[in-house]
Parts: sequence; C-alpha cells; structure tokens
Amino acid sequence: MIRALAFALALAALPVAAHDLRVFASVSGQTVTVESTFSSGRVPTGGEIRVLDAQNVLLMTLDIGDEGKTQFALPEGAANTGLMIEVEVSEGHSDYWMLTPDDIAYGQGKN
Repeated sequence: MIRALAFALALAALPVAAHDLRVFASVSGQTVTVESTFSSGRVPTGGEIRVLDAQNVLLMTLDIGDEGKTQFALPEGAANTGLMIEVEVSEGHSDYWMLTPDDIAYGQGKN
C-alpha cells in the first residue's frame, strides 16, 4: 500500500517536471544571447525577457524570439557589474540566469 502510494505520488509529479522552463544566457563579444526551452525540449510560444542590472534596475524588456532565442547588445557598464536575466513565458513558467562579470569577460575573450 505504501509503495503504491509513493509510486502514485511520483507519477503525479512528472507532468510538472516535464514543463520546467530552462534559461541559458551567454556573451560573445558585445552580444548577449538568451535561450529559453522547456525541459521537454519544446520552445516557449510567447513571453518576455527582462534584463536587470546589479542594482535590480530594469534595463530592457524583450520578446522571446523565434525558437526561444533572443539576442541584444551588452548594456554599457554590464561587464563590470553583471546582469540578471529573467524569463517569463505565457504558459505561466519563469526562470532566470545571472551573468557575472567573469561570465561576461570570458565571453569577450578577456579571461
């Protein structure tokens, strides 16, 4: 009985885990690329990306691009302080990625 209950609870959690949003951001030169997908590999069909500075000030809001990929110019001063990139999709999921000054320097070839 206890095993059956544990198995049923584990199965009930699978649909939630199958829809986790995954966010990845990287820098190449002066360009930031943000990629968003669900853990199943499916691409979000709408939503927005918010880019914030180290003081949590909103710098820009962007649409999620085709195939879950968006690019933008590295904001002035971000190489020194880093960026917080938040993604919220129309399916009600959200996640974030932090680009540290070290991440940015690496992407600019300054490591």
